Amino acid sequence: MSAWLLVGIALLLLLLGVPLFVVIGAVTFLAVLTVEGGVTGITWSFFQDNEDLLAGIIADMFEAVSKEVLLAIPFFVLAGGIMTAGGISNRLIAVAKAAIGWVPGGLAVSAVISCAFFAAISGSSPVTVIAIGTILFPALVSEGYPKRFSMGLLTTSGSLGILIPPSIPMILYAIMVSSPRNRVSVTDLFIAGILPGLLITLLLSGYAILHETLRASRGESSVRTPFSWKRFARSLREGIWSLLLPVLIMGGIYSGFFTATESAAVAVVYALVVEVFIHREVRIADLPKICIESALLMGTLFPILVIAIALNRFLTIEQIPQAGAELIGGIVQSRWAFLLVVNLFLLALGCLMDIISAILIVAPILATMAGSFGIDPIHFG
Repeated sequence: MSAWLLVGIALLLLLLGVPLFVVIGAVTFLAVLTVEGGVTGITWSFFQDNEDLLAGIIADMFEAVSKEVLLAIPFFVLAGGIMTAGGISNRLIAVAKAAIGWVPGGLAVSAVISCAFFAAISGSSPVTVIAIGTILFPALVSEGYPKRFSMGLLTTSGSLGILIPPSIPMILYAIMVSSPRNRVSVTDLFIAGILPGLLITLLLSGYAILHETLRASRGESSVRTPFSWKRFARSLREGIWSLLLPVLIMGGIYSGFFTATESAAVAVVYALVVEVFIHREVRIADLPKICIESALLMGTLFPILVIAIALNRFLTIEQIPQAGAELIGGIVQSRWAFLLVVNLFLLALGCLMDIISAILIVAPILATMAGSFGIDPIHFG
């Protein structure tokens, strides 16, 4: 069974709507059969003869869910769920609108800033788009912004959750590409994501201002909110606790006061105190429902993670990443050309699957190839 046939089977299963963890598991099992003697060799003796290989794969699957850094994901998801159940999105939007609603495209810039702050709280791009987009999309349209522009701006700004820490994709990347000889620090990834995240935030804000300035020159400008110190002070007073959470998390990590995993636990405690006891927008009776929703989200992620770890283990044993690195090295000589090819590949891959799935499947292979070009795994992530 050729590699291309395995790829074809995987694509067919995905098109049929088969769950991703089943697709990855089936491809992994078929790949093991291919290397160890073919599909006709599925007998009890097959499992006996390949006991060490299968035991190693299963051991890696258990190890994947026992890593301490993995605790950060459910904690950040739970913190985001608690803050979302409260009125954090409304408070962030109110602060941003009061501060910069007077500039050209003020509401659009407020949307970008709100997404950036909410991403720094929830660690999830989809949650950011839902929490901010459901409120601001009707507001943008009602104030004269085109629907296509509003939708594109909100979805793009929501993706800042990938870069701005805490970032769940960054945690998964660190888990997938780390090895006993080369550990990738989640804390280093978080710190490395701050500057690119802020830069993209500024670029999106600048684009929103430019877009509105051009519309104003054609007589199509939208509504502006005059600046008022009273309104700004009131919104800041109500939203200050929400604004302090990203500062607390990144300040604690950067200062070394706590690790990325510990910061996730701190975020949960902070979210509980703010939403339950300060703003009182979340009741104690609401917490079981929030916990169940967070657990359901984790239930969709963990099976994919452990199966992807199994696939990664098999590929490493068969030295597939090394073979791919040698193949690419024979075609592409420059690290810049390699990065360009990788970006084009990820652009195409992003049209087929979400960021989490892409990281779990291709990150270990691409990171090995990047290492052969001397690219630091933190930068590559």
